[in-house]
Amino acid sequence: MNKSELINEVANVVSTKKEAQSAVDCMLSTITKAMKKGEDVVLTGFGTFKVVKRKARKGRNPYTGEEIKIKATKAPKFTPGKALKEAVR
Repeated sequence: MNKSELINEVANVVSTKKEAQSAVDCMLSTITKAMKKGEDVVLTGFGTFKVVKRKARKGRNPYTGEEIKIKATKAPKFTPGKALKEAVR
């Protein structure tokens, strides 16, 4: 399912496709803003969106085999909730 298909599904519940698109866009932007601030977003039964810190490390250039330094970064992580895990099984 892609974003437009999700909007169509939400449109079946709300009045119009325009309202559905606004709702989906608002939800995604709110989650993004919270994660940008470093906050966790917990949707009980669905899962948790959080930002994890990756330490700096050494890697290798696959072409030359030369050792390189990889900077520390932040990455988004999603952990599914119990209800979602059970629904997928």
